[in-house]
Amino acid sequence: MRILFITSTRIGDAVLSTGLLGWLIERHPEARITIACGPLAAPLFTALPGLERIITLRKRPGGLHWLELWRACVRVRWDLVVDLRRSAIAWMLPTRTRRRLPTSAAPLHRVALIGRTLGLDPPPAPRLWTTSQHDAAAAKLLADAGPVLAVAPGANWPAKTWPAARFAELVQRLTRADAPLAGAKAVIACAAVDEAGAGPVMDAVPASRRIALVGEDLLTVFAVLRGASLFIGNDSGLMHMAAAAGVPTLGLFGPTDDRLYGPWGPACAVARAEESVAEVSALSPSGNLMTGLAVETVEQAALALYGMGRARTP
Repeated sequence: MRILFITSTRIGDAVLSTGLLGWLIERHPEARITIACGPLAAPLFTALPGLERIITLRKRPGGLHWLELWRACVRVRWDLVVDLRRSAIAWMLPTRTRRRLPTSAAPLHRVALIGRTLGLDPPPAPRLWTTSQHDAAAAKLLADAGPVLAVAPGANWPAKTWPAARFAELVQRLTRADAPLAGAKAVIACAAVDEAGAGPVMDAVPASRRIALVGEDLLTVFAVLRGASLFIGNDSGLMHMAAAAGVPTLGLFGPTDDRLYGPWGPACAVARAEESVAEVSALSPSGNLMTGLAVETVEQAALALYGMGRARTP
């Protein structure tokens, strides 16, 4: 059986699609799977069971990237084409079965919408796959670590990035001597382009307690996140990776809708500005739209989530 799975360009959206992908793998363990996705998301799938090929879609003027995908796939007789980009490609390739991402008139979380592609309700939760090399790298980074606080101060849109100075203050509050995460190691994860912006957060943690993952391989980051006690981050791909890792995950929201893109899982929560998405977005579309979220608000939400996560631990 051969499956073509067309997923997203962005890391976060690609992570949210992995629950559906995992469901297919479990039901068709013999399948050979081709993934079509953007270059940023491609590393997420390198350890996928049954992977035959990853086709990297780089956006071209006039939609020529779809023509390139068609050329790469048209000579294969597919058993199933799953198109989560709602392109015309699913109708242009020879396949026994094709499924496209549906639409929804009402607000619906992306994971639930993706599940509807195959009629799955409840939808399967996102998940990622690693190799022994990723796991060994993570184990080395976390060697002798007690509690681990992971934070992701970056995002793909500056307007939804909580100020780095507030992240720094939050980390100091959560790891001080009288705090539940006293003395915890801090994993600070971000893309290489966000390194400068994450500087205040790096400086807030002594080198002996700091694990900096800047531009690191995504699956290594994921393996490290699995060892975290708590994750706090902006609405981003790393936030969705943390939730997929099963870590208590607190997502920080302002101009984006957490009803659609909040972290998915039983140990997940959201802290957002008091204003609605529309009110926040009307403030200044070109500026930072997260300044209405106070450190105290995030701290209280983080402590509540951390306590809930510890209560679940046998």
